[in-house]
Parts: sequence; C-alpha cells; structure tokens
Amino acid sequence: MFELPALNCRFQMMSRHLKQLSGAAPYVFRRCFSTTLPPLAGYHHITASFLSSSQGGAKTANCSSDKHLLSHQNVLYRYKSQQGFSSFSPAKLILEASPASLQPYLRLIRFDKPIGTWLLYWPCTWSIALAAQPGCLPDLKMLALFGAGAFFMRGAGCIINDMWDKDYDSKVARTKTRPLAAGEITQFQALVCLSTQLSCALAVLLQLNTYSIILGAASLGIVIVYPLFKRITYWPQIILGFAFNYGALLGWSAVTGSVDWLVCLPLYCSSIMWTLVYDTIYAHQDKTDDMIVGVKSAAIFLGDRTKPCLSVFAAGMTGGLALTGYLCHMPWPYYLVVGGAAARIAYQLYTVDLNNPDDCGGAFRAQFYLGALVFAGIVVANLMRSPEQRESGQDGSPAVQLQSGQDGSPAEQLQ
Repeated sequence: MFELPALNCRFQMMSRHLKQLSGAAPYVFRRCFSTTLPPLAGYHHITASFLSSSQGGAKTANCSSDKHLLSHQNVLYRYKSQQGFSSFSPAKLILEASPASLQPYLRLIRFDKPIGTWLLYWPCTWSIALAAQPGCLPDLKMLALFGAGAFFMRGAGCIINDMWDKDYDSKVARTKTRPLAAGEITQFQALVCLSTQLSCALAVLLQLNTYSIILGAASLGIVIVYPLFKRITYWPQIILGFAFNYGALLGWSAVTGSVDWLVCLPLYCSSIMWTLVYDTIYAHQDKTDDMIVGVKSAAIFLGDRTKPCLSVFAAGMTGGLALTGYLCHMPWPYYLVVGGAAARIAYQLYTVDLNNPDDCGGAFRAQFYLGALVFAGIVVANLMRSPEQRESGQDGSPAVQLQSGQDGSPAEQLQ
C-alpha cells in the first residue's frame, strides 16, 4: 500500500468475480487485486502476463499488485488523464478556444491529437518522394493534397471507429470521455459529421488522376470494416495497417499515373510492419480494460512476447524499406537513414515499459520523428541522384514523360 497526494490506494481481493467481469475472454484469472481511487472509482487496474499452452488451449493470466499493477506512474497517469492535465499543444489550444458547441466535433475527429494524421500522412510522403524525378524535390502540390486528405480521412476513420465502438468506449477509462461514448453528441450528429469529412476527402481525391481516384475509393471499405476486426481477431492491427498505409500506393500513382507494384509493394508491406509495431504498443495502454470488455488486440494476444515479436516486425519494416531503396537505386544517404530509423525503433522497443500507459503513449507519439526521418532521407537521397538516370534508364525504371492528358491525368510514355 502506498499514498500519493490526494490519493489513497487500497487493495481488494477480487478473484471470485473477475472471470465474470472478463466476459467470454479465454483467460483464467488466478489471483488479482483492484484499486479504489476516489476519482477513478469502478476501474480495475490489472496487468496480466499470458502463457499459452502448446496445444493452443486456454490462456492463463497471472495478476499481481506490484509495480506492474499499481506503479506510481500508472496511478498518476490515470489521475492526470482524468483531471485533464496535458502537455502544451497548439491543437489543444485551438480546441479550447473554439466555441463550446464545436468542441465535441473537434474531439470526435481527434483534432487535439494530430499524431494519427501524421502516421497516416508519412507513408504518402515516402511514396511521393520516391516517385519524384531524380535530382528533384517531391511535388509540393501533391504533398499538400495528401496532407489535407490525411486529415479528413483520419477524422472520418475516427468517427467510424467511435460509431462502432460506442458501447465499448464507455467502459474503457481512456476512451469513456469521447463525445459519442459520453453522450455529448448523437449517432445522427456523428453521421452528419462523417458525411462532411468524407465529402472533403472526396474533393481532395478528385484532384488526382483517374487511376488514383479509383484506387483511392477502393480503400474506403477497409476503413469501414476495421473496427469489426477487434471483435473477431487478436490482430486488428493488420487491417489497420492495410488502411493506414494505403497512401504508399496512392502517392506513387498520383505522381506517375499508375502503381509500380515492384516498388510500391515492398514499401506498402514495410509500412504495415511499422503500423504493427506502433499500434501494438498503443494497444498496451488499454489492455486491462480491453480484457474486461472483451475487445481483442495484439497486445493481449502477445503478452510477455510483445517485444520479441515487435522486433521481428521492425526488422521486416527495415528490410522492406531497404528493398524499396534498392529497387529505386537510391544512393547511400537513403540506407544511412533507414539504418538510423531501425536503430531508433530498436531503442524504443528496448526502453518502453509496456505496463506503463504513459510510457506506451509517449513511444506511440514518438513515431512522428521516425516518419519524418525516413521522408527527409528519401528527399536528400533523391536530390543526389542524377536527372540523366531516369532518361537513360540507369536507375532500373522506365523513362516517364508527363504530358497533359484529356482527363487531366499524366500520360505515360515508356522509352
């Protein structure tokens, strides 16, 4: 037992009722404790280590009341999040300065949490920069269009997710204050907001060539069904990866008129591996409540095996980026940056405390810098390439002459 300012924590035995609380989740809880905190009454802070039998039978969760259950950081994180303490953020300042009637809608699209938009945007920028002519900067107009598209589609994805998960979110400490879960707005109001977001995203998409419009429209189905996979599989992060990194394909087609699958497929797969890493870390924030309400995630499935498995995914990401650079004949700075990105993600995996929600959230938000690092490396490496390479075909790709087609899309002429 310990004390924090304004917080008195006490442990209570709850092993008899925990199985009922966990619903149909295939876990047997041996010995667990819960806490009663004045501002957090009713929440059970449980950290479990999962052992899976070789026959694939029921898993066992061992819970304890040591630092993994009620560390000073865990309790303080929960307390601070409920009290509304947060670090400085321009987006949050804008949110707080907005009219009270508008704030629920801004929170619905996670306006005050822009990291999701950045993680959606970075694979787009990588693809756009790789598709740029050797010796040239990436198309600034395309970067701007995809930035706007990432903002609107991320907002739309958040609304779709919250509409599916309204009942679940109301039972999870971190998400219970979301506008739909808290009852600040209705499902119909959320649907109207979703329509607005999708309309804006469509307006951006229509600025691209015909091939890219069709390709982009095809991604909407993945965005809609993603929340359902949290109910049927422990790997919803894979589906999220398909949706979140679609820009790795769309960015290239927007610049060149079509997808070069030989280049874009390794880039797409490496981006999905990246998503598996950061979203599994993110899911560790909610694993306690997710087990109770019956939501599935890779964080719950992997348990103590999370770091070794994420190391494999990180290696896959690094290999995919290296292969993409090789196929594009990128010079040495590109590989130096890829190595730096690999070292950074390895350090994060080594240092992150998966039982500390605050630490997991920090590691998740830090992925912004990894995405920016890779983008900067692609730009610098491409500037070092000779413009004559594309014309002579020395870079292994066909020479492309962009002409104005009747439909406004670039016409490819292979030489």
